[in-house]
Amino acid sequence: MAKQKVNEMNEETVVEQESAVPESISLQDLQVLLQIVDLASSRGAFRGPELTQVGAIFDKLNSFLSFISEQQKAKAEAQVASESAGE
Repeated sequence: MAKQKVNEMNEETVVEQESAVPESISLQDLQVLLQIVDLASSRGAFRGPELTQVGAIFDKLNSFLSFISEQQKAKAEAQVASESAGE
């Protein structure tokens, strides 16, 4: 009986731990978020005083995504060049 209670407690702990792990955000998700902000802005979803903050975050996110995109392109080009040199 005591073992059964311990097993039930362990199972509950595992379930709690699994539900506590947040889902990760991909680069694609960030691209979509950038598009959402752009669309909301074009439709007038933000008031004038809010536009500075929204624009600042938009610029940061856009710069980050551009930086990552450039890194991925450079990595892909380097990989192609190394494969070509190895032939």
